Amino acid sequence: MTGEPLRVGLLGYGTAGRFFHAPLIAATDGLRLDAVVTRDAGRRAQATAAHPDARVVDDAARLWADADALDLVVVAAPNRQHVPLARAAVAAGLPVVVDKPVAPDAAQGRALVAEAAAAGVPLTVFQNRRWDGDYRTVRRLVEAGDLGRVTRFESRFERWRPAVKPGWRESAAPGEAGGALFDLGAHLVDQAVHLFGPVEHVYAEVDRRRPGAEVDDDAFVALTHTCGVRSHLWMGAVTAQLGPRFRVLGDRAAYTSWGLDPQEAALRAGRRPGEPGWGEVGPDRYGRLGADDDLRAVPTEAGCYPDFYARVAAALRDGTPMPVDPAEAVAVVELIELAHSSAAQGVTLPVPPV
Repeated sequence: MTGEPLRVGLLGYGTAGRFFHAPLIAATDGLRLDAVVTRDAGRRAQATAAHPDARVVDDAARLWADADALDLVVVAAPNRQHVPLARAAVAAGLPVVVDKPVAPDAAQGRALVAEAAAAGVPLTVFQNRRWDGDYRTVRRLVEAGDLGRVTRFESRFERWRPAVKPGWRESAAPGEAGGALFDLGAHLVDQAVHLFGPVEHVYAEVDRRRPGAEVDDDAFVALTHTCGVRSHLWMGAVTAQLGPRFRVLGDRAAYTSWGLDPQEAALRAGRRPGEPGWGEVGPDRYGRLGADDDLRAVPTEAGCYPDFYARVAAALRDGTPMPVDPAEAVAVVELIELAHSSAAQGVTLPVPPV
């Protein structure tokens, strides 16, 4: 990519900012991490040590006051701040990436998308697990017809965390958008809709299993897509034995894979994109394709989170589409809201027409 790198301001240096956005931005040709916003003294020190060429400030207002010094803003703050900070970026005329979920409710998400469109400011959402290697493998197999006509898509994002941890993700305040359904469901619902399209009906079971839990930590969501596929999605923090990450059933064959994409663990361990073997898993982690006992190992596509920011840079330089349409991210929040309502009422709910 030619020309000066695009200057990026990162709002937030918690888990999302430190382990995902900052290293991915730093690894992307054509982007430069120019500023990090965090009030926490410990995180300020971490950001300075990891990114010595970036200025570290304690208030986003410092960025809006000098908006011409930036080309892109990334909102990696807690969920309650996603919409206010993104709106401020739009008002400053700065393209913006918002971490998932785009908003704590669909109404705020729709308003944000409309505001950005009216201002002509590019907006996208960090639905990074579209770039998981196992998901990319599933997508390839589905599109190639290797499974035949898909009837059911099963997807799990499960953990064993039986003790409640402090933090906003465990808060029942509506604006925090806490709980497993918002946190993990934002990935699983997005992947299902990305694969199989619009949804007609939603059914969900949402529970609090851990003593002292304020938010859901165990959820199941069933989506009926207009194409006829049924997506069954499990997510939670109280799974002592994990199920398969994916099981996809077709009328010709099925595909099953186990374990999470390795990129998050690699980023948390300090590895960086571009290292040999980035996003790859070994043959012992390959999924199995076939029917009954006639199964064969299928090499897993390499995961590629760096592609998200490469596409952001290309969009800002060349006018190509942003990697994730924000309207799709709002649709995910709408489905999560319907899932909560379904669980509360104990019924299957139709998806309202657009």
